[in-house]
Amino acid sequence: MSTDKELPFYMDPSFLRGLTQARISRRTALQGAGAASLAAALAACGIGSQPSKAAHTNWVWDKATKAGVLDFANWPLYIDVVETKGKPNTYPTLDQFKAETGIKVNYSEPIQDNDSFFAKVAPQLQQGTPIGFDIIVVTNGIFLTHYMEKNWFTELDPSKLPNFTQYAAPRVQARAFDPGNKFTIPWQSGFTGIGYNPKLTGREITSFNDLFDPKFKGKVGMFSENQDTGTLALLGLGIQPEKSTPADWQKAADKLKEQKASGVIRKYYDQSYIDALAKGDTWISMAWSGDIFQANLSAGNEDLKFVIPKEGGVIWTDNMAIPLNAAHPVDAITYMNWVYQPKIAATIAEYIEYITPVPGAKQFIEQDAAAAKGDDKILLNEVANSPNVFPSADLLAKTSYYRVLTPSETTQWNDIFNAVISA
Repeated sequence: MSTDKELPFYMDPSFLRGLTQARISRRTALQGAGAASLAAALAACGIGSQPSKAAHTNWVWDKATKAGVLDFANWPLYIDVVETKGKPNTYPTLDQFKAETGIKVNYSEPIQDNDSFFAKVAPQLQQGTPIGFDIIVVTNGIFLTHYMEKNWFTELDPSKLPNFTQYAAPRVQARAFDPGNKFTIPWQSGFTGIGYNPKLTGREITSFNDLFDPKFKGKVGMFSENQDTGTLALLGLGIQPEKSTPADWQKAADKLKEQKASGVIRKYYDQSYIDALAKGDTWISMAWSGDIFQANLSAGNEDLKFVIPKEGGVIWTDNMAIPLNAAHPVDAITYMNWVYQPKIAATIAEYIEYITPVPGAKQFIEQDAAAAKGDDKILLNEVANSPNVFPSADLLAKTSYYRVLTPSETTQWNDIFNAVISA
């Protein structure tokens, strides 16, 4: 197993770039996350930082058999759902999965943020006991890296994921944080960019530098989470985050200090930024792609817009993984493969409006739109044509993942950017 110096670390970028207030804690709870946050979580669990004994998982795929049940842990409001007043929610794709495979899914939404869920399951994983879930969804970042470093995920068998191989977008088959998709495959992705109300800004927004325009004094929102803010600032200066150095980070922080000193910023926001933008407290703000779509949908208008700045934006990914010693691994990997069918991916995308990892889903959403009427038809056409669900190659080329950080680099990053945001 690699040592800390050999194994790259990510700062946690996550906190759900949410569609709803129910997911606020995913972003706010990891404010300033880094090596110290991870160390605190481990210490609270009584777990050291050394890797666990290497996992030997070949027996899983050699000997395990279908059990007919799957325990799936996800984030709130992150799958297709039908809510009926006075009755339990139904999940169309999960019902279809059971009908087609005979596997019943016990679906729950216990993941409110990456660090608290990690702290909850780490003691059991350290002891080698099942955590009660066969699939969990984890955002790329320091906690995902640590699960893998500790050998707490079951290594996937590629032969059991033919749909992923056939239908997954090329970009999700080559991810630096899990080379070769050894332990995870993507659930959904999203962007960090700029949201704005053109009626208030008086013009279209295209550049990172628009966040510094004195015409918007007191009406600009920035993120209090330093990974997104720092990374977007690097891109704004023409620096590729993946290859950036501490000297580059200081340049970006100095740029943010100028912005703060000018009085342009109204506030550094957590998930509440979307409310401020929707109400007009801010006119322009850092934003997560899914929020803008949902805010417009909730408000019944299309006042807000989302844009990837011309200098570039950030892309992040939530990932499915099978915890070590899961009770039903065959059922889990069966589901992971099943959701990569384009039609199934389309159904999920229609409900949650994040970047689907399956480009072929678009034609099925278009078919559903053609058959729909009224508001449903309008909404489905919007999803099918949304660059925030089906980004073009040109748009993706403008985005970057977070910088891979070692533990010592994580401390440097936090010190540099928190000196601006938290001061």
